[in-house]
Amino acid sequence: MSRAALLVLADGRFPAGGHAHSGGAEAAVKAGRITSAAGLEDFCRGRLHTAGLVAGALAAAAVLGVEPRELDAAADARTPSPALRLAARRLGRQLMRAARASWPSAELDALAQEFPKGAHQPVVLGVAGRAAGLGPMDAAYCAAYESVSGPATATVRLLSLDPFDATGILARLAPELDRVADAAVEAARRVTDEGVDALPAASGPLLEVGAQWHATWPVRLFAS
Repeated sequence: MSRAALLVLADGRFPAGGHAHSGGAEAAVKAGRITSAAGLEDFCRGRLHTAGLVAGALAAAAVLGVEPRELDAAADARTPSPALRLAARRLGRQLMRAARASWPSAELDALAQEFPKGAHQPVVLGVAGRAAGLGPMDAAYCAAYESVSGPATATVRLLSLDPFDATGILARLAPELDRVADAAVEAARRVTDEGVDALPAASGPLLEVGAQWHATWPVRLFAS
């Protein structure tokens, strides 16, 4: 197992397309729910314990070898917003391109063939992690971290927020990220015996509503 591969996969400069998405932060800023570093921290905490937990469990389950088709269907069921489903698949398609170039594998090739328009990003992340020799905890950490690092980086641009404040938020969330990753892996390990219903289905209704609203904007800085 190579920890260096985890650093590559989680690096914001890895060409997986995440820089074009705000994780719901742009809609939250527009709606006045994020106006400062304190508001961003609350937003990231909520996102970590909902979208982050679900993504972490899906990614961990994919590393453990759960059938990607089942996981993709489970991801669909946990994503009511059509706009978020579309964003997740676009991100999955971009991540697939980067992962196949970095860690060529038959599993990635098969996933790309089965989902030409892209599987959900956490599922692709897990299969990519498996190809890179990572374990379920690595994938869970990567997915959970992405769920908060994306909005934090986006809000620096949206509000001209001090990047030191944004980084401080991520550092303060670290203990909670640990707990979310542990819970995600625990749920993923139950899938073998209980099926995909064992995966968490934590929801953030405002994220879903905000995504649909954001998708109607004629002008926006981020894709989602």
